[in-house]
This record gives sequence, C-alpha cells and structure tokens, in this order.
Amino acid sequence: MMLMPLLWVVLIAVIVWAVIRLVRRPDDGERGRQGRETPQEILDRRFASGEIDVEAYRQARAHLAGREPGSS
Repeated sequence: MMLMPLLWVVLIAVIVWAVIRLVRRPDDGERGRQGRETPQEILDRRFASGEIDVEAYRQARAHLAGREPGSS
C-alpha cells in the first residue's frame, strides 16, 4: 500500500519518456552534433533527390573543386 504512489510516479515517468522518444525525430540530436552540411553534401543530396540534373551536378562539382567545368 505504501509503494502504490511510487509505482504511479514511475509508471507516469515511463509513459512520458516513451512519448518523447516516439515524437522526437530520429535525426534531431545527430544534426546538432554533426554541425552544418558541407557544400558537397548539399550538392549530393540535391542530385540524389532529383532537384538538379547530371550536367548541373558535374558543373557544380567542378566549381566546388576549384576548376572550370570544361577543363578535364
């Protein structure tokens, strides 16, 4: 009988913890630790998602590498 209030407190704490874990996006904590995306990562992500075509991707990679697009 004396442990019943303690049981309720523990049960409520576990429920709150579970709800927070389920609601929070998985990458919330990791994005803050890793910092910002590099320009190359942004370019790769945009190409992978189809925002830019192959030619634009190659030109941007060449520009990021510090060379002109036509000078291979």
